[in-house]
Amino acid sequence: MTRQQVLDLYFMDARCKLIELAAFLDRVDRSEGEADFRFAAIQDALPLLQSSELGKARAVLMALSDPTSEPLAAAPGKGACGAWPGPSL
Repeated sequence: MTRQQVLDLYFMDARCKLIELAAFLDRVDRSEGEADFRFAAIQDALPLLQSSELGKARAVLMALSDPTSEPLAAAPGKGACGAWPGPSL
C-alpha cells in the first residue's frame, strides 16, 4: 500500500486510540493517590512512538514486557497485568 492508502484506511482508528489514551492520562492525572508500575511503564513507552525508526510496535511491546527468560515458581496474581513490575517479583 502507499502511504496515502494506509492513512486513508487506518487514520480514524489511530485517531480514536490516541484520544482514548489522552483521556486515560487525564483520568490518571485527576485522580488521587500514587500510581504504580503500570503508569510508569506507559510513560516510558510513550516517547517510543515519536521515533523515526521502524519497529515502534515492537519497541512499545518490549517496553511493557517481562525481559526475563527464567520462569517464576508461582504466578504472583490471577492474571496478566499488562506491564512488567520489574525485579521485585
